[in-house]
Amino acid sequence: MDQPSGRSFMQVLCEKYSPENFPYRRGPGMGVHVPATPQGSPMKDRLNLPSVLVLNSCGITCAGDENEIAAFCAHVSELDLSDNKLEDWHEVKSKIVSNVPHLEFLNLSSNPLSLSVLERRCAGSFAGVRKLVLNNSKASWETVHTILQELPDLEELFLCLNDYETVSCSPVCCQSLKLLHITDNNLQDWTEIRKLGIMFPSLDTLILANNNLTTIEESEDSLARLFPNLRSINLHKSGLHCWEDIDKLNCFPKLEEVKLLGIPLLQSYTTEERRKLLIARLPSIVKLNGSIVADGEREDSERFFIRYYMEFPEEEVPFRYHELVTKYGKLEPLAVVDLRPQSSVKVEVHFQDKVEEMSIRLDQTVAELKKHLKTVVQLSTSNMLLFYLDQEAPFGPEEMKYSSRALHSYGIRDGDKIYVEPRMK
Repeated sequence: MDQPSGRSFMQVLCEKYSPENFPYRRGPGMGVHVPATPQGSPMKDRLNLPSVLVLNSCGITCAGDENEIAAFCAHVSELDLSDNKLEDWHEVKSKIVSNVPHLEFLNLSSNPLSLSVLERRCAGSFAGVRKLVLNNSKASWETVHTILQELPDLEELFLCLNDYETVSCSPVCCQSLKLLHITDNNLQDWTEIRKLGIMFPSLDTLILANNNLTTIEESEDSLARLFPNLRSINLHKSGLHCWEDIDKLNCFPKLEEVKLLGIPLLQSYTTEERRKLLIARLPSIVKLNGSIVADGEREDSERFFIRYYMEFPEEEVPFRYHELVTKYGKLEPLAVVDLRPQSSVKVEVHFQDKVEEMSIRLDQTVAELKKHLKTVVQLSTSNMLLFYLDQEAPFGPEEMKYSSRALHSYGIRDGDKIYVEPRMK
């Protein structure tokens, strides 16, 4: 049988890991060590292969000599073949993967594998793989199902960027899968997401970012049964737009980590409001949007939640509000304290026997204040001495003799006094 045209897996392997490109040197940390045991790959005087092979974007279209692959890749555990030109599943599975007996990680992203059908007879070579990446491969659900039936130990599956609008249920559940990464698809209806719970009952982590999921339409009891082991869910940039959907996340019995950035529901809230309202509504989570929720932050958020809703009409108050009132009691509104520095003060200006109350800006300098006072006291700025008296200071007036000094540096407050005297000639 003629080989397909293009570069072969074995050809690229020989080029990349030749002694010239990948020198072998003895000693700890000195280079790649290939065990000289029956299980290790033989050196053949020309290749030094690590157990992790990265052959992405190399233009690979076919396998090459299968005996060579078997001889050199006996110890390989990870294989990255992403962004190549592999389009025949038989070429990948029967000729490459089946000759890498200890393979645990396989990345086939961005290969045009949707152009061929994966036959069940050649899927068995996947048997030892624990992590499989099929991003942007446009793999059909039928192909995914075929792979899953031959992967008893698969723990992580990546199906991003595959243009999925629906999910097709597998006839057999995959009990081993712990992580499903299915971001950047077109899954909008909850009826499709619930199929993932049916197919993967042991799922620990579900990453659904950049799918326009609009709502979670499921009863509380059903949610708990669908995802009984779900610990982490990522709903970044989904289409969720009501708080009831957030409340339903509490139905997952083991959920403790949630990611919810960029959803329509939160757009009208401040950053502080978003985090505190989410924490208060999700009492079991320990990590929100990648940040640990400490006990102190949870209490602050729950108290914030009570005060946030205390003025709402009864029909708009969420049930969580009543739970938290039972926990903390009814709280008093926080006093509004303006912590911004004063920009102006009212002082008494004394000149000879005259006293005039004036408002002065604190961002101006002594020289600018003199200009402002010139018309009030009928003195030129060069003939004017200023003295500041703090109403609580025990030491008497302080001369304001530095023209460029800002008034706020004196600590002037409402009710203080400024004395103006003519300069003695």
